[in-house]
Amino acid sequence: MQALRVDVERLRYRAMIGTGGIGSGAFFLLSGDHTLGREESRGGRFLDRRDYCKLHIISHYVQTLMGPGFEAIPLGKVGDDEVGARLLVEMGDAGMNVGHVTHSPADQTLYSFCFVYPDGSGGNLTTADSASSKVDAALVREAEPEFARFAGRGIALAAPEVGLDARDEVLDLGMQHGFFRAASFTSEEMASAVESGMLGKVDLLGINVDEAAAVAGSGFSGDEDAVRVGEAAVERLRRESPEMMITITAGEQGSWCWAESSCSHMPRCAARVESTAGAGDAHLAGMIVGLAAGLAAREAHELAALVAGLSVTSPHTINKEMGRDSLREFSQGCGVRISDSVRSLLEE
Repeated sequence: MQALRVDVERLRYRAMIGTGGIGSGAFFLLSGDHTLGREESRGGRFLDRRDYCKLHIISHYVQTLMGPGFEAIPLGKVGDDEVGARLLVEMGDAGMNVGHVTHSPADQTLYSFCFVYPDGSGGNLTTADSASSKVDAALVREAEPEFARFAGRGIALAAPEVGLDARDEVLDLGMQHGFFRAASFTSEEMASAVESGMLGKVDLLGINVDEAAAVAGSGFSGDEDAVRVGEAAVERLRRESPEMMITITAGEQGSWCWAESSCSHMPRCAARVESTAGAGDAHLAGMIVGLAAGLAAREAHELAALVAGLSVTSPHTINKEMGRDSLREFSQGCGVRISDSVRSLLEE
């Protein structure tokens, strides 16, 4: 796997420090494409797929695509179990600095149960009492020397599957040390994120259309036209943070990026879909990589669409074949036009 072709000395950012879920899970293929009902019993079978959680997915793509001149520093906890030990090895092998991922001996590593429909779409259920649930503001504060080391040259990431207090601390430390701040929230967390003022600390918000509908409020549904939902969500979000950059992914409808006064749309890449699980995290990672490499928001959005599009061609939630060569080859046949700036990052 090859990193993107970037001049390390000219990077806009040199590190990403963030918190979120670290864990694994299982995939279960449901029989039938109709949406699972609340009281329905449905047959299916387990799939031979590897599942990872949000912080791991985002950090993996950021580290491997940026290369050794960039540091991805995850802040989290795993259980004192075989799964946690394996994940730490995988993260270290990908080049991440795992010195701030600690063990929580009395807890199990975060586990997610992913259900998949025959068409490749699906969702997941995640344990709420895992080691990741013990990640708190105190653990994040222990990493303040890392924030100081990259003052003015870092990205702070606040991702789901850990408590809001820990994520708020990441954003606060990011503000104190001049970091660019990226975040995402689940639909259930959106009201708290808005009411608490956390969104006022965010420079880049990466969400999907269902999460956007939660921001937009009553009268909106993720099943509606994504532009209508997105515009309503952006209008509300901009009241919290007028300069916030916002990306919204919407499956078959593609994705949108609102930056300053402009909005760009990227259609869904033409690709053979193995699994859509993790595609939103891959999209956010692609945005972070593009911005760190010095791309403008519209160009970073192009790269994000490519990363997300290539991610769904793998049955696993981390596509470990992702790299400069595979992205370049994918970009040539995915039916999406890319700018010269993005193309130059993918050159041999």
